[in-house]
Amino acid sequence: MTAGAERPEAPLKVVVAKPGLDGHDRGAKVVARALRDSGMEVVYTGIYQTPESILRAVVQEDADVLGLSSLSGAHLEYAKELGELLRANDRADVLFLVGGTVPPEDAEALNDYGVHAVFGPGTPTGELVDYIKANARHVGSA
Repeated sequence: MTAGAERPEAPLKVVVAKPGLDGHDRGAKVVARALRDSGMEVVYTGIYQTPESILRAVVQEDADVLGLSSLSGAHLEYAKELGELLRANDRADVLFLVGGTVPPEDAEALNDYGVHAVFGPGTPTGELVDYIKANARHVGSA
């Protein structure tokens, strides 16, 4: 590399996760593909994940972003536990997002648990991509 040449940044790394017994993963797969198509590196955990297995994926992948998809109504419990696990494992730097059927009145509680933003059904994927690119905490090294 020549002097003064800029080093290209590694792509943002995103973990998309489905916690608990929620087996509805069509939206999570659409989001994962849109993020991948935008140039991000995406790890989709699959369905029926525990908070511990989701944290393990975030740590092992050195993720910049965690996207939690919830359609089961258990988003508060899982977000609270994951927020605690992220902080306890020195990963509070991860941009923590929740998507799915989340009542607007739950947004404040989710924020208290460490969630940075909530994206409901019908959110254009471009809006999510733009938010992540503008707000990711750090970019992983190559």
